[in-house]
Amino acid sequence: MKPMELTSLDVDRGYVNFLFPFAFHEKNRQNLVDELKREGYTFFCLDKTEMEDAFYGQEIKVHHAELEQFFFPFIEDKLFPTEPHNNVFSRFSRPFEEHGELLVDGTTTPFHLHSLDITLCPFGIGILTIRLEVDTSTKLHHILNFIHHFRVVEAKLEEEKGAIIRTVDRTFNSTNEYLFEHMIPCLQPFILREHRLPGYFGTLPYFEDERMYSSAFLFASPGQELTNDQIYRLGQLDGINLKGEPFISSTSPDYVDRFLKRHVNDRAAPYTYTVTSEYTHSTVTVCSPEDMQEELRQFMSTHYYNLLLHYFYRIMLLRLSFEHSNVSWKKDEAYVEELIEMISKFSARYYFGEVAVRTTGKENAKTFVDIFHLDDTFQEVRDTLQELYRTQENKADKQQNYLLFMLTTFTVISGIYGMNLVIEDWKGFTDWGKAPGYSFFEWVALIIALTGIGLSFLLILTTLGSTIKKKYRRFKRSQF
Repeated sequence: MKPMELTSLDVDRGYVNFLFPFAFHEKNRQNLVDELKREGYTFFCLDKTEMEDAFYGQEIKVHHAELEQFFFPFIEDKLFPTEPHNNVFSRFSRPFEEHGELLVDGTTTPFHLHSLDITLCPFGIGILTIRLEVDTSTKLHHILNFIHHFRVVEAKLEEEKGAIIRTVDRTFNSTNEYLFEHMIPCLQPFILREHRLPGYFGTLPYFEDERMYSSAFLFASPGQELTNDQIYRLGQLDGINLKGEPFISSTSPDYVDRFLKRHVNDRAAPYTYTVTSEYTHSTVTVCSPEDMQEELRQFMSTHYYNLLLHYFYRIMLLRLSFEHSNVSWKKDEAYVEELIEMISKFSARYYFGEVAVRTTGKENAKTFVDIFHLDDTFQEVRDTLQELYRTQENKADKQQNYLLFMLTTFTVISGIYGMNLVIEDWKGFTDWGKAPGYSFFEWVALIIALTGIGLSFLLILTTLGSTIKKKYRRFKRSQF
């Protein structure tokens, strides 16, 4: 069997989106909203048709009416609310139109950053979206190398290091510096990092190695042939290796074929292909931009929201699985109920098997569910919910059995005494000085009476304290 050979592809232009998820305090949601508005970010609303061509680049105009008709109503009212609040996806956008360039491996790739989005999702999850355009003709391996390095927020591995981002007046050593020191410094104080809040409202320790998810629409020069190795490399972001040469991460044609069968939508083959992987959701075409305006518009609108929704699903399902695996049953008993509530709310309000009305939307949604392993992870979460319910029921049964045992004990003893534990010395003023002279049965009656009264008060105080603690925790939780 011959190893997979690399073929060259000339790319004239590429539109690239990067998605960066983060956690924030729910109690600071309104403060974050106010700060974004002060920084010039506008709340995205379908009624504001003047936003249709404000954030996506020249001559790209999305249709809000198409967005409104693309999703089922039970999803639409969450994705496109008329005003921001806790239980919806509140998007804030700002155009920048700033030029920059990424220098890596001896190659300079100019880019044009069109806009930034901040989408505040339910459960204290936020998603930062960077929209940029590479409008300089280049080779496929160069633009893949650009995407590979730009998506790394903080480089840790050797093959990720060495990238520099340069603007008109500044140079940045990482994407993290470029974004959070230059483009959107106001977001930095609201992001939770390197620690966990009490319970289940911490950072994203399950996030994949500080890398952003990429989504691209690449225009290759017309007249070329799109080959399997090119589409595979697009899905794996195989650009340039440490030797400075174009590379592919698999040399097996059979493996590449299996990958393409699962990850590629070839509806418009042989001129256009869309590949979806755990790193990217990207389209490459050899058609002219004039002939692909409809597809490019959908890439910026309906397909973007389809990806955003399923990416949120992925984050939340990973979060719920992670939180359950870190439950300390003895220490975090009070948080089990909150985890049950979180799973129940997510399952009932947000996670749906069918979200899109159009055929293309259904196909993309099915691909996201498959590639992100959403159904399998959701089943694990459902099993987790059942396990938590069983645990709660067992604890409740033990408490009831213990209470029943105590009540039965006092009932039996009281019955032996004829339901009368009163000693004559207790009537009126109690003279405790006579206690040493009590008979054995009077001592039993005294101990039973005092213990019963003490347990009753203890039960009342414990119940009252538990109720107050739960209400306080719910109040505190609502502030996050």
